[in-house]
Formats: sequence, structure tokens, C-alpha cells
Amino acid sequence: MEQLIKYMTIAIITLPLLGSLVSGLFGKKIGTTWSHRLTIFYVFISFLLSICISKWILIEHLGPFNLNIYNWGITGHFTFEAGFLIDPLTCIMLLVVTFVSLLVHIYSIGYMQDDPGYQRFFSYVSLFTFAMLALITANNFLQLFFGWEGVGLVSYLLIGFWFNKESAVEGSLKAFLVNRVGDFGFLLGIALILMTFHSISYIPIFNHVSEASHETISIFSNHPWSVITVICILLFIGAMGKSAQIPLHVWLPESMEGPTPISALIHAATMVTAGIYMIARMSPLYHLSSTASSFVLIIGATGALFTGLVAIVQNDIKRVIAYSTLSQLGYMMAALGAQAYAAAIFHLGTHACFKALLFLAAGSVIIAMHHEQDMRKMGGLWKIMPITYFTYLIGSFALCAIPPFSGFYSKDAIIEAVHHATLTGAHYAYFCVLFGSFITGFYTFRSLFLTFHQKPRYDVSHHHPHESPWVIWLPLVLLAIPSFFIGGIFVKSFLYDGQGLLGTSVVFHNFLNANATAVNLIEESIHSPPLWFALSGILFAWICYIVAPGLPGFFVKVFSIFYTLLIKKYGFDDFNKIVFVDGSKIMANSFYQTGDQAVIDNFFVNGSGRFIVLISKLGKKIQSGFLYHYSLIMTFGLLVFLILILWY
Repeated sequence: MEQLIKYMTIAIITLPLLGSLVSGLFGKKIGTTWSHRLTIFYVFISFLLSICISKWILIEHLGPFNLNIYNWGITGHFTFEAGFLIDPLTCIMLLVVTFVSLLVHIYSIGYMQDDPGYQRFFSYVSLFTFAMLALITANNFLQLFFGWEGVGLVSYLLIGFWFNKESAVEGSLKAFLVNRVGDFGFLLGIALILMTFHSISYIPIFNHVSEASHETISIFSNHPWSVITVICILLFIGAMGKSAQIPLHVWLPESMEGPTPISALIHAATMVTAGIYMIARMSPLYHLSSTASSFVLIIGATGALFTGLVAIVQNDIKRVIAYSTLSQLGYMMAALGAQAYAAAIFHLGTHACFKALLFLAAGSVIIAMHHEQDMRKMGGLWKIMPITYFTYLIGSFALCAIPPFSGFYSKDAIIEAVHHATLTGAHYAYFCVLFGSFITGFYTFRSLFLTFHQKPRYDVSHHHPHESPWVIWLPLVLLAIPSFFIGGIFVKSFLYDGQGLLGTSVVFHNFLNANATAVNLIEESIHSPPLWFALSGILFAWICYIVAPGLPGFFVKVFSIFYTLLIKKYGFDDFNKIVFVDGSKIMANSFYQTGDQAVIDNFFVNGSGRFIVLISKLGKKIQSGFLYHYSLIMTFGLLVFLILILWY
């Protein structure tokens, strides 16, 4: 069985890579049709194999399997291996990534139709899937870092896919550079793990984590820190970049410049969840550090509220959903900080379905509106695009955590976990995630009402919107089904059934009634604040955009300072531009003028030339042609030699 799982895992990872190579290298020869057929086929086989492995691990409770494939390198006492860790956490991530990736591949057939980079697009998407699968199946930090940097590189290519579009190029570069900031902390964390545990493989680290719990390190003199705390904070800095946590969140809204299928793939189930997965995988470390957990809790809860507030003032339909992603990632981080790791992974899975659904439904609208993304130029589309509308509606209810939609079970569990947390900052975090429920309900249904309701605000003579073809709406329907049902089906096994569906792959924290069922949770939600906060947000959106459409303009005038603050996104972009971009330009210009021009060019290059000219002029004067001049020089030289001989 172990060998079978090893070969199946190799196939799951390498098949998307094979599809990427075929489509990328031979796309022009095989044509557009076979490019998408082959890439979809290979991802589909990976999905089926993931289902098989998940059946053995999650249902039949085989494993976990720690499979070493080969030694990548040996230096001194350290051995660096390539291998797989197949356990419940890996299987859940495999299912999420391959399922969403498969639907995005299918959806892209319609969305990217007639695009000149069609084959290149499918090659990039499959390559992205390969890198993410390599990341989640790794059993050591070396392989994890390979996948970590792989998704970062391919996301740069995908966000800047339309490289003739200046905003896309800037967005891709911004994503790449901001992630490098987080990756610097991530690398330091891995280095400290290697120094502490003398290994970068997960199992040896977890087996000896209790022994290192009392070790300290002095970052500043006479100020010892727990080694575990420093490791956890450094790893979290890496997660802040990849999972877009404040203040390293600024890249994610800019990634909307890429094609909509990429927005769904990057923001729903893959790249942005890499940091969530990594912290959940490292739960044995974080569970021993209350300081690091409090840090994660506060940063996550802050992002959950304040990035959601920015979504209120966005008019681009994709940017609303992008800031929604930032907010939901904050909820997941808050759950990890509250040490409710199973709740975070549960929300990761449900969020993958309904957020991919919302992005792809938004893409369907954008296609119908001839690539118009401004919601102020839409309206009245629900009758024209009924399938897109109802699937978007299901995704909206799931995002707002309205029972019995899937988001209710996972998001409500996170809020409850934060409420029960006793860590420093837990009260502040609870306020953020609770009030964030109101904000989520408001901005989600604001986008729904502006896009699908009210009177049409587009030029009827120019736009003739219609329902998208089946290749577009079929993935929407397939995502709407789990967005509705999956939460109720798995909530008990995930959170309340003994050790939980994740087993020992994460540290299990039972903070609720173990006998709870989906029906019980719905009944109890009537008496819980999160549901009423969410419903209040939806009601307020209905009043502002259906009953009294002039009300938002009134609020903008009354709260103009707050509105400007949200439009400016709290000044993060301005700060980064002034301090880092402009500061780097000033520093580079200073180095250029001082180092390059003054020192290198003027002193060394031009100075050496001037020195040779000066020596030449002096030498020219010596060569006078008079014998007594030469005799004088010879006498002077002989005198110098005699003095030197006598001196020494």
C-alpha cells in the first residue's frame, strides 16, 4: 500500500507538470483544442487519484505515510530529502486544489476563447497547479520552499499574463516583490529550525519539539526569546506575504489585473491558502507559543475587519471579491491564532468553493458586459443571466455565513473559537471578527444589488448581455453545489467528532459541544450574535441600494473623512510608494551620482586618464635633449641609490 500511494502521489504532482510542458512547448503544433484537452485530462486524473488516496486516508484511516523518495543532498551531518507526507491534512488540500483547478481549467475554455496566448495560459495554470501540489505534499521544508517559490513565480506570470497592459505588469511585479519580503522571514525561520532541530523534515521536528520548548535565543543582548516563538513568528512573516496579511496584503488587490480564472485560482484555493496550510501544518510548534499565537490572532482579526471595510467603497466587482478574500483570510488566521486549527482548515475548504464560485460568476458577468468591471455600469442582469445570478446568490449567502450554506458552519466556528480564546488580544479579535460579519453582509449584497438588481445602467445600444455558454456556467453550478451542502455534511466530522477528520495531522482543540450536529448548529445560530450581525449587514445593503438608493451618497458626504481613508486603503500604497519606491529611487540616484559617477567614473576611470596625462607631461619636460640635464638626473639617481644602500 505504501508503494502504491507513493507512485500515485508522484502521478498527482507530475501529471499537471506534464500537461504544462506539452501545452507550453508544443502548443502551436497541437493547437488550442488539444492544449486544453490534455491539460484538463491530466488535472482530472490527478483529481481522481486524490479521491482514491483520500478515501484510504480519511475513510479507511490508513496511514499517515511519511514517504522519502531520495536524498537530494548531504552536507556534514545534515541530509536533505525529497519526499511526501500523506495524512488527512494533505488529502483535504489535494481535494481542494485539484477540484478547483479542474473547474478553472474547464471555465477557461470559454473565458480565454480567441485570446492569442491561449496555449500559454493553460500551460501556466497547469504549472501553477503542479507547484501547489508539490507544496502541500512535501514532508520537509526544502520541498515546501520549492513549491512555495514555484507558486510565487507562476503567479507573477499569470497576473502579468496580458503583458501589454501596463497595470498587469505593475500588479505582477508588486506581487512578486511583496512576497519576497515575506519569504525573507520564511527563510530565516527555516534556517533557525535547521539550527535548532538539525533537520528540516517535519516528523523529526515534531518528535523533538517539546525538547526545544525551553530553549532560548538572544536576538538583542540580555533579552532572551523562546526559540519556538522566534521560529513561529518568522514562519508567520512568510505566511503574511503568501496569504496577504496586513501589512503585506497590498499585492493581492493588484493581482485582479490578471484574467478572471486566475483570480479564482490564486484567491480561492491555492496560493493565498499556502500560508494557512503551512501554519496548520506547524501547529505542534504554534501550540507551544502563546506569544506567536497572539500575534497571529491579532494580525488575522485586524485584516478580517479592516480589509472588509475597504471592500465597501470598491466599484470594480473583482476588487470587491478580492478584498473579501483578504477579509476571509484574516478569519482563517484568527482561527489559527486561537489555536482552532481544524476550524481554519474547514473554512479554507468551504471558502475555496464559494469564493471560486463568486470569482467565476463575476467573470461570467464581465464577459456578458464586454469586459466591463465597474458595477456602476451594470444593473438589472438577474433576468438576463439567471444561472449566473442564482449561483452568485448562493456564493453570497455562503460568504455571509447564512445557514444552511457552507460558509455558516466554518465561519461561525471561527468566531466561536475566537470568543473562547484566552490569549492576549482575544477580546479585540472577537470584536473584529464579530463586527466583520456585518461588514461582510453589507459589501457582499451591495455587489449583488448593484450588479444584478436596480435599473440597467449600461448603454443598451452598445451592450447586449446574455447568459454565458455552458462551458462557463457548468463550473458555476458544480461549485454552487458544495457551496450549499459541504459545510453541513462535514461540520461534525471536521470539528466535533472526537479527534476530528484531520486526526493527528494538526493539534486538535475541542472548544465546542462534541455532540453538535448541523441541525443543532442552525437552531443555536438563532441565538448567536454572528447571524444577526450578518443579516443586519444584508438588510442595510438592501435599504441603501434597493429601498433608498440615494442613501450611500448621503453617507459619503457625512463620513467624507472615513470614506477618503477607505478609498486611500488606509494609506498603505501611498506609504509604500513614498518610503520604499521613492526612497529606493532617491537612494539609487544618490549611489549613482556618488558611487558611479563621482567615484568610479570621475575618480578611477577619468582620474587614471588624467594621471597618465600628468605623468606624460612631466616626462616630456625631462626629455629636453641637453646632455647636462641627463648628467644631472643620472647623478641624482646614483646619489639616491647610495643613500639607500648606506641606510639599510
